[in-house]
Amino acid sequence: MIIVLRHGTSQQEVDEIVDRLKKLGFGAHISKGTERTIIGAIGDERQVNLEEKIGVLPFVEKVIPILAPYKLTSREFRLEDSVIEVGKVPIGPGKFVVMAGPCAVESEKQLMETANRVKEAGAMILRAGAFKPRTSPYSFQGLGEKGLKILAKAREETGMPIVTEALGIEELPLVNEYADMIQIGARNMQNFRLLEAAGRLRKPILLKRGMMSTVDELLMSAEYILSQGNYNVVLCERGIRTFESATRNTLDLSCVPLVKKQSHLPIVVDPSHGTGRSELVPAMSFAALAAGADGLLIEVHPNPIEALSDGPQSQDPAQFSSMMAELKKIAGLKGRAM
Repeated sequence: MIIVLRHGTSQQEVDEIVDRLKKLGFGAHISKGTERTIIGAIGDERQVNLEEKIGVLPFVEKVIPILAPYKLTSREFRLEDSVIEVGKVPIGPGKFVVMAGPCAVESEKQLMETANRVKEAGAMILRAGAFKPRTSPYSFQGLGEKGLKILAKAREETGMPIVTEALGIEELPLVNEYADMIQIGARNMQNFRLLEAAGRLRKPILLKRGMMSTVDELLMSAEYILSQGNYNVVLCERGIRTFESATRNTLDLSCVPLVKKQSHLPIVVDPSHGTGRSELVPAMSFAALAAGADGLLIEVHPNPIEALSDGPQSQDPAQFSSMMAELKKIAGLKGRAM
């Protein structure tokens, strides 16, 4: 249920409602907008009539049921678009944020070169994997903590915040120590214990859509994080698995306006994984911007042919720089800052 408070409600009155809800067995999640403060009451609504218990208070304007199965993630809970701060980089309305870097940290030289080149081209956040989930157990699995230390050095040198993936609950504290934003990958989108653990942090989370997951399932996974008190979630469309074999995945750009309609959370697009083909990345990046995405996640490698993972879908620095120049033109036409 959503409890809409009257304009000018004091903090003492908000606290009174929260206290009443807790005594009734409900969790209380507060969203303060420019016009109204609303409280999301999460619990078994069949057992308690909140209209009778809470709706009668003089500073409550109305009590509204949330129809969507995801409560805190829904547009009903928060009408305004959320803005998520990663370091000092805001992701949300009016901005178009590009996160770029190699699929994996392979060496200090490789990462530093890439970091400086993507920053020069206009990227705002550095992405790279220290722990790599691979289909084959014999493929390169990442450098682990050594990779995280290299990422931290790149942040110090470039000033860019870093986003990197945590594969499980075991790695989460270590990744949390180094990263500015923690990625939960497509294969882990429904790893509910990991989502809950991420929700107990207050660090921004980049949640990727599972390769065979619906939009509703993506939003329900985000709900696990928000339900634990972490509202700093950015969604990511990275392609879904279909019958098409010409591309690695099918990039579902219709997901972007659909998510915007159903949720207040920002959404970015990963055209590198979405297509698996570097020559398709620019066109899909332009389309993602036009569709209303809040940003991109792009793989860039100084020499894609020699990359230890995902070389065929990686841009080289020159290609990335050219693409960024075009993106800035389109962003300007759309009134988006880069």
